[in-house]
Amino acid sequence: MNLNKVIIIGRVTDDVQLRATSTNQSVANFSVATNRIWKSKDGQKQEQTEFHNVVAWGRQAEIASQFLSKGGMVMIEGRLQTRSWEGKDGQSRRTTEIVCENLQLGPKSASSGSSARPSTSSVPKADPKEQKAFEDSLEEGLKEIKVDDSGNEVKPEDLPF
Repeated sequence: MNLNKVIIIGRVTDDVQLRATSTNQSVANFSVATNRIWKSKDGQKQEQTEFHNVVAWGRQAEIASQFLSKGGMVMIEGRLQTRSWEGKDGQSRRTTEIVCENLQLGPKSASSGSSARPSTSSVPKADPKEQKAFEDSLEEGLKEIKVDDSGNEVKPEDLPF
């Protein structure tokens, strides 16, 4: 049995880039930063940040483009995929990215409007109150936004937060 499954919760590092393929299918690219904090053997606080490239397709790409912005929290569930190509300089290139299969938006900050997402300059550092609210919502279970390709519009008032 094989399994290729990734779940990350982090902050979007820049605005989502939305494009369309030659067959007019939406594709979005964005990066998510995650932090790992631990204490070393001598008791010193250590922190490491990882950056993950994410690709979303179809309606999820459109939702990511509409509702995600730099600094916003997001949970991505998907699979790892490695692509290879030849660069303009003739060199062989490879990248590993997360292909998004499920997207769950993080909480809005108290100061944000109905469809605005929080924007911070210190990605991926989180506001402690916002981080706590997000962790509490995880314990309660995030409400999942089911997406299909039927063309149904997702409106800010339909979001569960």
